[in-house]
Amino acid sequence: MAENIENSKENAGEAKTIQLPKHLDLPILPLQNTTLFPQTVVPLAVGRERSIRAVESGLSEQDKLIACLTVKTENVNGNDAKPSDLYEVGCLVNVKRMMRADDIVQLVVQGTDRFRIIEWLHEEPFLRARVEILPELTIENNDEVEALKRNVNNLVQEALAMLPQVPPEIRMAVTGQSDPVQLSYFLASVLDLGEENEQKMLEANTIDELLTRSHAALAKEVEIMNIRSKIANEAQTEMDKSQRDYVLRQQMKAIQKELGEDESGERAEAAQLRERLETADLPDNVRKEAERELRRMEQLPQTAPDFHVIRTYLEYVLELPWKKSSEGKLDLKEARKILDEDHYGLEDVKERILEFLAVVKLRPDSKSPIMLLVGPPGVGKTSLGRSIARALGRKFERFSLGGMRDEAELRGHRRTYIGAMPGRIIQGLRRVGVNNPVLMLDEIDKLGNDYRGDPSSALLEILDPQQNDSFRDHYLDLPFDLSKIFFIATANDLAPIPAPLRDRMEIISLAGYSDLEKLNIAKQYLVPRQIEENGLSTEQIEITDDTINLLTARYTREAGVRQLERTIGNIARKVALRVAEGDKDRVKVSAEDVRDYLGGPKFYPEQARANLPAGVATGMAWTQMGGQVLFIEASILPGSSGLTLTGQLGDVMKESAMAARSYLWAHAPEFGIDTAVIKGNGVHLHVPAGAIPKDGPSAGVTMVSALASLYTGRKVRSDTAMTGEITLSGLVFPVGGIKEKVLAAHRAGITRIVMPKKNEAVIDEIPEEVRKDLEIILADNINEVLAATLEKEPSDPIPQAYPISDVGSANETSGESVIAKEE
Repeated sequence: MAENIENSKENAGEAKTIQLPKHLDLPILPLQNTTLFPQTVVPLAVGRERSIRAVESGLSEQDKLIACLTVKTENVNGNDAKPSDLYEVGCLVNVKRMMRADDIVQLVVQGTDRFRIIEWLHEEPFLRARVEILPELTIENNDEVEALKRNVNNLVQEALAMLPQVPPEIRMAVTGQSDPVQLSYFLASVLDLGEENEQKMLEANTIDELLTRSHAALAKEVEIMNIRSKIANEAQTEMDKSQRDYVLRQQMKAIQKELGEDESGERAEAAQLRERLETADLPDNVRKEAERELRRMEQLPQTAPDFHVIRTYLEYVLELPWKKSSEGKLDLKEARKILDEDHYGLEDVKERILEFLAVVKLRPDSKSPIMLLVGPPGVGKTSLGRSIARALGRKFERFSLGGMRDEAELRGHRRTYIGAMPGRIIQGLRRVGVNNPVLMLDEIDKLGNDYRGDPSSALLEILDPQQNDSFRDHYLDLPFDLSKIFFIATANDLAPIPAPLRDRMEIISLAGYSDLEKLNIAKQYLVPRQIEENGLSTEQIEITDDTINLLTARYTREAGVRQLERTIGNIARKVALRVAEGDKDRVKVSAEDVRDYLGGPKFYPEQARANLPAGVATGMAWTQMGGQVLFIEASILPGSSGLTLTGQLGDVMKESAMAARSYLWAHAPEFGIDTAVIKGNGVHLHVPAGAIPKDGPSAGVTMVSALASLYTGRKVRSDTAMTGEITLSGLVFPVGGIKEKVLAAHRAGITRIVMPKKNEAVIDEIPEEVRKDLEIILADNINEVLAATLEKEPSDPIPQAYPISDVGSANETSGESVIAKEE
């Protein structure tokens, strides 16, 4: 640029002495990122063969002129330019000096006139065109031109004031230029105004337009200079402050040395912490607080109690990942593959997880979802969390909330207490070292509360995307952004979780596995893992499918597979003992051998009874361990009255029994029941097993079927199990846990299921291999239930009416109060 300025100064006053014709045929020299103006002198470097030929052609002609055109920016590609790649208006130049160096021709040229392309003559061996010389610029408004000229001069003075390095002769050349056209062209040639702006200045046909564009471009350049100057001043101030701090610290070290205080002990620790603080990437508010605490620490002796408190606090602050995130790349195909590798079945659960991951992929800046995985023990909730972390390429951290009663476990203790520490969330982030891990909150349904606070209330802020971006731990007392964390909570039961906390999470239910799913899981995952963990190989042990099925049915009682894996491990250890003692034969564990390894069966699950007597119906129940079938038994009590209930029934279940009896009494003629039988006899309703507490509304249809069977003598079909809530008006309401109940009924040998019609949508969740073995009947009211469950004709004697005894009362009930609630 300096060379441009000096050459321009030397030739700025040079007048045109050659009178050119209006039209000329000239060689065209394309220029990249350069725009030439009349009466300006610039150096050019020509390297392409075609451009060199154009220069040589121009110098060989009489006028020794070359027409220079600028290449349009969007078409610059380093190759030879075509006519369509060039602007139509350019500048004629006269070559003042030429020098060859290797394959490059160095030129010094001076602009003479503006021109416009009329016609392209040829493209090879170089570009040549007929051009029209453009006339001198004219003035449209003298007053406007004068005002613009003064403004431009003022901006030039302002720019020169910010550029003290500009030589005095250049200053004189600029300030002494009275011709506004030459001043504008000169400024355009020495300042980088942008190719488009420079081309528009060259194409301007009036002095008014040229000065307007010059003023706008120069004003922008002056503004940029002001900003650069401001930034430079601020940087210099910061550098001066850092230099001053460094000098003062060196002086402090020298003073301490004179006083006999070396850099050991507390001074060394403080110096190390300060060095770490200076290099740490911290938010401004965190850095400010850390520096304040460090200054306090530097003033304290090492024996002071606060010295160690502050040191521990600063170490936590420096080690937390305030701005450090994992750079994992989410690939949904790879995520699906990982989920399939780690877990068998659970297709609907995997699909919902992939939907959440898809949102994370499409909107990386969105708030991370908060999932709640609900299901019985052993179905793979925790391992699903690990798989999600693998799929996201993030670190995984887990801690259990079971039994936690102190709110400070989550929020941390205030530093005024002895032994204060941050909460479990902050500690976990310190361990993983990033601020966007997958964080699993295990057993969230087992949180407690006492006089020390309610941890579930603290979770309301932690799991709220609108609040957790400024979570304030009591120990840190600084806001920390938790919104990047992918939270996953697990629970066995939704009921203990407070409603506001449930509302903050996306609930994904994991039901129990069917027998076929357990078989496949054992073959693909459990057996190979236990063989490896016990030091065996597949050449030494084989466990048959029948063995696994027997273990599932008679040695474990669970919805998941945790106990099944433990049982397989027991067998593998006994085989490992034989191998270690020298037995080299391959051991094949068949179903007949299981008793030798594990003893007799541990469980005798309820099975469908071949022939139910009148008054007995098969129901289905949900427990935290999965589903199971249960039998409800009803018996007439001659000479008594009222309703007797046993089997540790809860209040809801008792009310269902009362509603069933009252409905049959009110609609006795419809079912062929003599009301005198109901009025003159008491009824005893029993739900085994008596040692297990039971509650919930879903036994209503089973109770009404058992009572209707008792009163009519028509047996309940032994191949049928049922579930559903009833009302006093005869409606059947939907209930929960359908999948678990149906799986339990299928295991028990049931082939017909009666369930509420409003639960029809849940049928799709039942595995296909189970659905194909079942006839599922949907009922809206009690009439439809009884039509499906009772046999057509009575097979047992119909009870007779007896005089009402004064033993008991219409409201007589017995049994235990509520304990286990149904889903």
